[in-house]
Amino acid sequence: MSVIVFIAVSSLVCLAAAPAGAQPLLTHEGDAYTLRATRISAPLRIDGELDEPVYEQVPAISEYIQQDPDEGAPISERTESWVLFDDANIYFACRCWDSHPERIVANDMRRDSSNLRQNDNFGVVLDTFHDRRNGFLFYVTPVGGMFDGATSDERINNADWNTVWQAKTSRFDGGWIAEIAIPFKSLRYGPGREQVWGINIRRTIRAKNEYAYITPLKRSWGIIALFRTSAAATMVGLEVPPPAMNLEIKPSAITRLTTDLVASPPQHNDFDPDVGLDVKYGVTKSLTADFTYNTDFAQVEADEVQVNLTRFNLLFPEKRDFFLEGQGLFTFGGVGGGSPPLAGTNTAGNGASDAPTIFYSRRIGLENGRAVPIIGGGRLSGRAGEWTIGALNISSDDDPDARAAQTNFTVLRVRRDVLRRSAIGALFTARSVSTVAPGSNELAGVDGNFSFFQNVYFNGFAATSRTEGRDGDDLSYRAQFNYAADRYGLQLDRLVVPQNFNPEVGFLPRTNFRRNFASGRFSPRPASNKTIRKFYFDSSLNYTTDNDNHLESRQAMGAFRVELQNSDAFHIEYLREYEFLRRPFQVADTVRIPIGGYDFDHVRLAYSPGQQHRLSGTAAVDIGDFYDGTKKTAALQARVGVTSQLGIEPNVSLNWIDRASASDLVTAAGARTTFTMTPRMFVAALVQYSSSTSSLSTNLRFRWEYQPGSEVFVVYTEGRDTLPLVGSTALENRGFVVKVNRLLRF
Repeated sequence: MSVIVFIAVSSLVCLAAAPAGAQPLLTHEGDAYTLRATRISAPLRIDGELDEPVYEQVPAISEYIQQDPDEGAPISERTESWVLFDDANIYFACRCWDSHPERIVANDMRRDSSNLRQNDNFGVVLDTFHDRRNGFLFYVTPVGGMFDGATSDERINNADWNTVWQAKTSRFDGGWIAEIAIPFKSLRYGPGREQVWGINIRRTIRAKNEYAYITPLKRSWGIIALFRTSAAATMVGLEVPPPAMNLEIKPSAITRLTTDLVASPPQHNDFDPDVGLDVKYGVTKSLTADFTYNTDFAQVEADEVQVNLTRFNLLFPEKRDFFLEGQGLFTFGGVGGGSPPLAGTNTAGNGASDAPTIFYSRRIGLENGRAVPIIGGGRLSGRAGEWTIGALNISSDDDPDARAAQTNFTVLRVRRDVLRRSAIGALFTARSVSTVAPGSNELAGVDGNFSFFQNVYFNGFAATSRTEGRDGDDLSYRAQFNYAADRYGLQLDRLVVPQNFNPEVGFLPRTNFRRNFASGRFSPRPASNKTIRKFYFDSSLNYTTDNDNHLESRQAMGAFRVELQNSDAFHIEYLREYEFLRRPFQVADTVRIPIGGYDFDHVRLAYSPGQQHRLSGTAAVDIGDFYDGTKKTAALQARVGVTSQLGIEPNVSLNWIDRASASDLVTAAGARTTFTMTPRMFVAALVQYSSSTSSLSTNLRFRWEYQPGSEVFVVYTEGRDTLPLVGSTALENRGFVVKVNRLLRF
């Protein structure tokens, strides 16, 4: 199958068609494709209208190849796309026909919304260093929703990486159109004016659950096939502008009005204006230095409430932009920040979530559930040849209400590319004030991530910590094997965390344990079935002891899942668990489980309608034993797409726990309502209730990116205690914040 790659033209001014007999430039040997970018002499108007002469003069890329559902077949809907560039930008454009335009899925337009990947979209990945393992990802939806991210090692995507770019879309009777402009100064790449990059382009047709690319990709790679830059085309003919200063300055001004009645002393409408500064400097085209002063994160959305029916800590995702950028660089041993599970489903010692996160950025600027002022700091990140480098140093201020002392945090990371898609590295973390001892805390570790063939992976790490007053074994290590083919899967995992291992700039769900984990998967695709796309049969065993080999947790699981052609999915699993409690476990106000060992089993059922439905998400029930009693759980994480601008996202978990001596209902409920005026302007309201803390919280956010990279935020937050009187609440805290920043690029 060939892909049409076009002739470079020298000018947009000439209105003549391409010369008669001219052939698009195309080379491919087997699955190796080469694409030649086209230089234009004048900037494109990014308006979503393909009315410039260049679109008639330059042949389009039109022979897209399906990855899923019919691997290797031509795309089912006609698609044309162009890759152009001038001295300032690289441009991408597409014209996407659809034989049933009324079925186009485009129910969210908010920039970087997680729902956008489930809409129809046109996406591009750029391997700017042509290392065939990392890339920058951009895609747009038919209503103008924009998403950007940074991929690493062909598997990890930092969806919160953001840069400055433009996109516009429009609809026509037979489909939709998109235009994208990405400034060269928004990207990082190697030296030299003439560049060779990797590139792949994807069209997603959500109503058919279809993915098609300009190069052939394996169906077994799933939705992250776009990250597979080793299978991307090679883009030649690209000329980048001469080096500029590569300097970005973003001053910000913030005004806040705060009431905190639980602080000591209480605050009543305290007025606090302030300023901050962020600076980004391109040391080289591939190495960037960031500096921040008087950093404020008041614009960040509140955490979503979770029900925790385990005796271990839960992981909350990072949401602050400064720490999200470059997050993948600090991933260690194959473990990153991660996201919480579906509310209400985390009940016991779930082995998949036990691995320590060696660097967890929420340790900086957050203490005992409260925000701590950040004085400032800096970061150096990027590439130098085969090396990836990251260095972070941040100082946080003292805060009596949070019981936090002034603390300096340091993180150093180096990683060396080896073989084709593998890497080895080292990490060092330190905090000047330990949370458990009068001195400091340090950690050092080495890790490796090895990829062989297309589906075989080995990950592992060894790390040791030092904390004053903690003597003894503190060496933690992990070894993981993963075979992830389309039809079969196998995972083996060995993890050891000694009692004195203490990563205080990391996250450790549980301490003093050894875990052995194994799982297997059989996932056949029925032939010529118009309803069912794939079956999944899964089983796993998690066996966890303390370091004296006394059993603490055991979980055996068997699951069956059906994925339909329209992306709907049904799931059922049976779990047999064992937990040993060394101390009483307070599950709820009236439910306290005594010391002892407990065997219990339960069944989970879940249904996940696809994004093409007005109601999408996951609804689940969990019924069965729970320690020495029973538990019934009903959970919902959903999105109601009222219009492409208005969406409502309920999140509910109801857990009925019954024992012979007591019973209780543990509840977490919330709903986020988002109205998007334009892809760069939205207002969102998040209202949440948790029975565990008897709290009712409200978070209202308005965000307007009034020009690319420059923003206005207006945020109102409120927390109330629901216990004082039935039918009433007591105010605990309230805040109103206005923040404005301006991006200056040189």
